[in-house]
Amino acid sequence: MKRIGVLTGGGDVPGLNPCIKALVYRAIDEGYEVVGFRRGWGGLLNYDLDDPESSSQHVIKLDKQVVRTIDRTGGTFLHTSRTNPGNTREKDVPAFLQSKKPAPKENGRYDFTPHVMKVLEKEGVDALVPIGGDDTLSYAHRLHEEGFRMVAIPKTMDNDVYGTDYCIGFSTAVTRSVEFIHNLRTSTGSHERIAVVELFGRNSGETSLIASYLAGVDRAIISEVPFDCHRLAELLVKDKKDNPSNYAMCTISEGAAMTDGEIVESGEEDAYGHKKLGGIGQRTSDYIKKITGEEMLYQSVSYLMRCGAPDSMDLMVAVNYANLAVTLIKRGASNRMVALRNGTYTSVEIPMIMEGVKRVDVEELYDKENYRPKVWNVEGKPLFLY
Repeated sequence: MKRIGVLTGGGDVPGLNPCIKALVYRAIDEGYEVVGFRRGWGGLLNYDLDDPESSSQHVIKLDKQVVRTIDRTGGTFLHTSRTNPGNTREKDVPAFLQSKKPAPKENGRYDFTPHVMKVLEKEGVDALVPIGGDDTLSYAHRLHEEGFRMVAIPKTMDNDVYGTDYCIGFSTAVTRSVEFIHNLRTSTGSHERIAVVELFGRNSGETSLIASYLAGVDRAIISEVPFDCHRLAELLVKDKKDNPSNYAMCTISEGAAMTDGEIVESGEEDAYGHKKLGGIGQRTSDYIKKITGEEMLYQSVSYLMRCGAPDSMDLMVAVNYANLAVTLIKRGASNRMVALRNGTYTSVEIPMIMEGVKRVDVEELYDKENYRPKVWNVEGKPLFLY
């Protein structure tokens, strides 16, 4: 009997568990066995081929009873990590692989792809379904180049995987953001302040744009457009004055930067070369207070955007992506990523994710002078506008 493997990598999003469940149910009905690798690519990197107990620590056999109730919660019951076996830092090399390290790459990191291939062979996996963003899926393409069958599923709450109009997690992230923005109006209005709400979004400001558009926020700062804090402060003071309740609100993407500043990052780079983002909202809030003397309310929504159970949109897409992935495997396809394009379920080659960076269509959807959504013409546009 052929065996399918599944794993989840990168940040968790609502919809992962329903996707795993749907994949397991469909695959079993089609005559496959399914195993899950724990902690993303980390489960494969940390699998000790010489330890009989290692399989039970990093691999779980998935049947209908195991996954029967996992769709009732958010997150991923397989757990996740930002591990990249092809670019492993010294501190992340498992102890049992220390004596088997290959020659370091130019950046001083190590490529343990041969080890990963041996693990997949030992577990008898014929095809692997990685569920993740562009980082996780870029390593999936690497394994395809080594001859392994891959059918990928895109997920990321900021909807920035190139090649698909939609990623699992985005709808719920926007829904959560709109809900929290409306809830924050009570405190912001009660204290007559200006609120700055920071939302996740590294390269793409879509969550800030769409959430502010739907929640009727006064101003929205996105990753794609550097902003003048003095100009923003003037606009927000005017918004506050014009509001009968005497308050104003602004959303800001964590990947945004001031015109004379840089993106706010901290810590060391992860296995994919990213530092931790966050803090631009606090910095902006402090500047606005210094410039205007206004009392501020700063709130980072961050992980709350992707916690909890998925909304109906993410449930629909997660289940359909899982079914399409099994259909592609049954067909013998490889190096494919399931996708939504122009409102239609389809698939593209995984390398397409590396052909560009998905970003907000600024000219069409954003007022750069006044820092707010500008959605005047929706005719002919897709569900989420681009």
